[in-house]
Amino acid sequence: MIQLQTIEDFYKERLESIPDNFKAEIGHFNAFRFESVKGCGLRPIPYNIRAYFKICLIEGKNQVHYGEKQFNIEKQALLFSNPQVPYNWKHITEDQRGYFCIFTTSFFNHFGNPQDYSVFRPDGIPIIELSDAQAQKAAQLFEEMYTDWTSDYVYKYDRMRTLVYELMHLAVKAQPIEMAERRYPGAAQKIARQFVELLEQQFPINDSDAPLRLRSSSDFANCLSIHVNHLNKVSQEVFHKPTSVIIQERILLEAKILLKHTDKAVFEIAYALGFKEKTHFNNFFKKNTQLSPTQFRGI
Repeated sequence: MIQLQTIEDFYKERLESIPDNFKAEIGHFNAFRFESVKGCGLRPIPYNIRAYFKICLIEGKNQVHYGEKQFNIEKQALLFSNPQVPYNWKHITEDQRGYFCIFTTSFFNHFGNPQDYSVFRPDGIPIIELSDAQAQKAAQLFEEMYTDWTSDYVYKYDRMRTLVYELMHLAVKAQPIEMAERRYPGAAQKIARQFVELLEQQFPINDSDAPLRLRSSSDFANCLSIHVNHLNKVSQEVFHKPTSVIIQERILLEAKILLKHTDKAVFEIAYALGFKEKTHFNNFFKKNTQLSPTQFRGI
């Protein structure tokens, strides 16, 4: 069963205490070296959803499962995780080093939105392999982050936000050119972002008593108070895909996650994803994967 790990859970499991000012903070942030956290890099990370964002510089051979995808880190990489997609990783070699930071969306209130960047989008690439030079730069940024964060520097909160953006820029620049961040100015970009936010707010699926509410292009258009034809036009312009395809792809991704990483029955998954009949879900899944849900689960 996929569990939700809160920041409080993280502190209790890894540091055995919660920071004194945690409850008083509007938005939370913290930075760590691997050696400062018990078992970091050497203890397998459970396949769970985290209720916070995380950026991690991993130096060492590792295997990461993120959503339905598997990534093999041969030497060094940056990992970006968001609260929508479950992940885990396990070390392959004992020589593990690195840094990481965790933060909430509210930490960036009025200071931009990290989710605008491809590395934090559920359909983006969350693992960025780095060259030696890029890894050295990332380590330098993290060391500055850790040093300033643990100091009495008056403006360290602003400094942390700046360094997070520098890490994201480093990662985006390291991506293949076809995956680089695209910008779409004006109203189309705003509508596209609102559509994706509405879509992602429905995930992850944890409670089968609350099935997916928005499943069609018309559902989303009504929520955004625009005509469905206009939403489809925006989707083609920004994503180069029909709205319906984006919705179906995200439902399919969630179906794969639930089949592989939970013990929910197929009919429960079908209901949670908004399918009135198990056969409708089976047909949808087989059409898109050439496998039945049961066959996929058994692979």
